[in-house]
Amino acid sequence: MEMKKVQLGNGETIAYRERTGKTDPVLLIHGNMTSSKHWDLVLEEMDPKYHLLAVDLRGFGESSYHVPFDSLDELAEDIKETLDIIGVPSVHVVGWSTGGGVAMKLAALYPETVRSMTLLCSLSTRGYPHVLLNEDWKPIKRSATKEDVEQDIWRTLPITKAYREKDGEFLKGIWNQLIYTVNRPDAVRYEEYVEDMCTQRNLVDIYHANNHFNISEEGTGEIRKIKAPILILQGERDMVVSNDMIQEIREDFGDQASYHLLKGCGHSPLIDDLPQLLDVMGRFIDQHRKK
Repeated sequence: MEMKKVQLGNGETIAYRERTGKTDPVLLIHGNMTSSKHWDLVLEEMDPKYHLLAVDLRGFGESSYHVPFDSLDELAEDIKETLDIIGVPSVHVVGWSTGGGVAMKLAALYPETVRSMTLLCSLSTRGYPHVLLNEDWKPIKRSATKEDVEQDIWRTLPITKAYREKDGEFLKGIWNQLIYTVNRPDAVRYEEYVEDMCTQRNLVDIYHANNHFNISEEGTGEIRKIKAPILILQGERDMVVSNDMIQEIREDFGDQASYHLLKGCGHSPLIDDLPQLLDVMGRFIDQHRKK
């Protein structure tokens, strides 16, 4: 699928994949260590009636990374300007993992842009803590600064090294242990995913932004600005996003959100059970489409 690109006013170039269809546009926002490439099965298999857009966030995939960022706000603003440039006034948003945080920020900053929001194995409304560990994997403290994140000997430094050296076996080891715990992609697709992972240039920014993300009443209170109906999707066997984090999302959104447990799925329902994911996601989007 051809990559399209737009030039933003802040100097960044945002790449995206588009599959045309008859419905309101559905915006797919990827998570950490991925890009729009990892939505390929959805782009291939979701009912052709859906108009799909999948972006590469700043510092991932084919998007540029001229200016580092400290919060997910900047990524949400990049997306809003991208939508404005290509002439899309509103979307149904699907945010996976860190992409769920970007989706929440987009819905809070620009409520009129988000018609519905699906949070797929998303980080909490109260963020994703970045905790420093000692050499015995015992917690030391929660990172307070970006410098703390940069010096993380168990995540930041080894993953950055693997990206630099294109160490696919190391990256597969992480994904096989934490993400592809139920099913794995076919060999060719997996190699493409790993190659794509190595395009990430913003790992420290993402860890830092997720660590300080908090739109709940205990944080910025921006959750009150989100007006869209919400679907919370949890992988039954997710080893990345804890059950406590999902419970925080459910508690903070209350009756505004519906919830569905994806049976037999880990952190990547796209690989573990794509038909189940597409069915649940499609039915929710259809409920909130323009008539």
